[in-house]
Amino acid sequence: MSAFEIVPVQDKRGLRQFIDLPYSFYRGDAFFVPQLRIAQKELFDQKKHPFYAHATMQMFLALRDGAAIGRIAAIEDRNYSAFHEEQAGFFGFFECVDEPPVAAGLLGAAREWLLGRGARVIRGPVNPSTNYECGTLVDGFDSCPQVMMTYNPPYYDALLQGAGLRKAKDLHAYLAPVAGATVDRVLKVAERAARSNDVHIRPIRMKAFAEDVELVWKVYNSAWSRNWGFVPVSRDEFILMAHDMKAILEPDLVLLGEVGGKVVGFALALPDINQALKHANGRLLPLGLLKILYHKRSVRSLRVLVLGVVEEYRTAGVAAGFYAELFRNANRLGYRDCEMSWILEDNTLMIRSIEALGGKRYKTYRIYEWN
Repeated sequence: MSAFEIVPVQDKRGLRQFIDLPYSFYRGDAFFVPQLRIAQKELFDQKKHPFYAHATMQMFLALRDGAAIGRIAAIEDRNYSAFHEEQAGFFGFFECVDEPPVAAGLLGAAREWLLGRGARVIRGPVNPSTNYECGTLVDGFDSCPQVMMTYNPPYYDALLQGAGLRKAKDLHAYLAPVAGATVDRVLKVAERAARSNDVHIRPIRMKAFAEDVELVWKVYNSAWSRNWGFVPVSRDEFILMAHDMKAILEPDLVLLGEVGGKVVGFALALPDINQALKHANGRLLPLGLLKILYHKRSVRSLRVLVLGVVEEYRTAGVAAGFYAELFRNANRLGYRDCEMSWILEDNTLMIRSIEALGGKRYKTYRIYEWN
């Protein structure tokens, strides 16, 4: 193996190399889905993207003869550290050739930068937090990732563990057929709870989209606050996420749960737009947008990204109502299968609910840590 160097990204050329690397790295991989370059540029814009109002990122490249052969980002998220009262650092956006010295060099550079900023534990990958894409795929390499899920070669687990990282938590993805989902029993539970607890489930109001997004943001930061790895989402971040999703969402698959007129839960399922994005090769112009719009019509898979209820109402049957309504609406809209992800490996209650619907685990993602 020839020599390489690890360099920090300090200018526009370096940033361009950092963003461009996956598009060449995965060329010819049947399961890789190129994300839109315009979206990637937005995510890495530390002057404009709201994530960086509470975070700092330093990117690094592995170069061989001037060409990028790996990348990593070191991330200091002050929201996480304040919320958990833990001096934690993160790494993300990891890509690397199958060469342990290169991986060790990239991870070492990120670790050194984070330790220099006071981190006592380092976890990842998160891109750039658990509110976005996260985890390294370690099982289930025989299909494309669904919307907002990661993808990587099988050898990444060995590279990361070889560099001294160990598993912190596994995240599971379950797949269930929509038409064949066993929702009858769940539906009965939901209807019984709805009658006794005054539970009402409704779709998001597209004519009052901004108002409903505000309601959901408050519920999100409450309902998920005890989850492992949770990071509070700022209002500006949440609004940007909602704006980005608005063009592809189906209102009947974005549900708000109310008790006595108060929003106490939220469920979000998105059509798997990755099936359409794959044909655009990361570009909207000159023909990418037309290809996305054309192939979007044939998408028959969806992903449940979020489903949660504030703690005081978790026994009120709201979650059961969400599942029943989501599957019923998805079936009516013509979707064939549904991914439910990601689910923490030790979230027994959620796993049992998913399995009761006919869900089968088919992918596993891993978060690693140094301490």
